Amino acid sequence: MATATVSTLCATFGTHCAISHNPKPLFSPPFNLNRFPSHSYNFTFSPRSPLAPVPKSSESAVAQTETETGSTEPEPTQIVSAKAPSWEPGLFAVVMIGSRQYIVHPGRKLVVQRLSGANVNDKIALHKVLLVGTDTSCYIGKPIVTNAVVYATVEEQGLDPKVIVFKYKKKKHYRRNIGHRQPHTRIRINSIMGYENYPKVTMDDIKSKDSES
Repeated sequence: MATATVSTLCATFGTHCAISHNPKPLFSPPFNLNRFPSHSYNFTFSPRSPLAPVPKSSESAVAQTETETGSTEPEPTQIVSAKAPSWEPGLFAVVMIGSRQYIVHPGRKLVVQRLSGANVNDKIALHKVLLVGTDTSCYIGKPIVTNAVVYATVEEQGLDPKVIVFKYKKKKHYRRNIGHRQPHTRIRINSIMGYENYPKVTMDDIKSKDSES
């Protein structure tokens, strides 16, 4: 029974299917390349001129100077240097600002009590100069050095760090917590002037007094 069924299926398969040794392609090419004419293009290239070597910066500068002036020496340049202010070596002063005394010298920055009416970048003059000193002499004020002035520049108007003010009374239900920031002024000392004509004390005067005594 099984043999008859297999022979029947093979006969049916042979009637419906044809096997060929030269199969045709399943899909035909979309277009034929032979239909389009071929074009030939001729390109001509001209010989390229060789690049000239790029001169260095120093060589170009020298060449330009030679063509313009006819010499290789550069033109002299004028150098202007800022002249530093002439101060005596070791110059310092003791100045009173408000109710405090400060030792100052040109270029020093310090924080002082609030200067009323002074704005940032303002130039101020401090006239309460108690003493001016150098490496070789000293000018002692009685109580101030006459005509001596310390010039300064205001750099900042600020406030100190906050401090807490706490008030308390026992058995009275009284508590107060208050914060406070003290105002201050930061200045930069520029120069100390006007003390030259004041009587001074030198090391020779001190030695002479010591020898007399």
